[in-house]
Amino acid sequence: MFLCESVLFQNPVAPSLSHTGYMFRKMLIWCSKVGTADYTEEPATKVKFQTSISLPGCSSSLTLLGTGYREKVFAIIGVKVYAAGLYANQSIIGKLDAWKGWPAAQIQDDVSLFKTIFEVPLEKSLQIVLVRDVDGKTFWDALDEAISPRIKAPTPVDETALSTFRTIFQGRPLNKGTFIFLTWPDPSKMLVAVSSGGLPTSTDATIESANVGSALFDVFFGDAPVSPSLKTSVATGLATILK
Repeated sequence: MFLCESVLFQNPVAPSLSHTGYMFRKMLIWCSKVGTADYTEEPATKVKFQTSISLPGCSSSLTLLGTGYREKVFAIIGVKVYAAGLYANQSIIGKLDAWKGWPAAQIQDDVSLFKTIFEVPLEKSLQIVLVRDVDGKTFWDALDEAISPRIKAPTPVDETALSTFRTIFQGRPLNKGTFIFLTWPDPSKMLVAVSSGGLPTSTDATIESANVGSALFDVFFGDAPVSPSLKTSVATGLATILK
């Protein structure tokens, strides 16, 4: 695998590949290094994430950029609640040339890079996989507690979006193994899908609020992410792809 990479990528752009196609090949090699050809395992939870997925509302398949986990502390004991993975349309990588050659630590600390990923009008999706049973209300309350402070002056549109978001989880048991997908087709819209039987075939709700979508992305990829391991993994993946 490493020999193949050195041969394939010794030139800045392989002659037979477009720039986007070349970067996509690097994404695939990155995924294969950290897992199998089809799956990557999040090491702390042992949850397996597909390296490429197709989701409702997306124009093309999305590629895994990194994985991590969320841990809550109860009586000084850390309890893992879910694993998470960030997927993106391969064309997003072509918008990140300004960060080419940056080390992972520098990428991780650069707010503008993650802001660019969010603001590019191409699909990205956060997959959450529960590793323990959680009450829907408890899950929403924790999410709302993180989102709301990031929206300084909520508009009626934001309030409606939050209400719609809340309704998805209220009174809904979320059992171990449940998939939750938060997908941004563009910065102004977020698709929410909850599935207990594999990848979803439809969405549960559409959240139409740029402020809510941006706040949620910041929860995971801002200055104080709820899953530092996820942000670190994504930064490491991007540094490898953008070499």
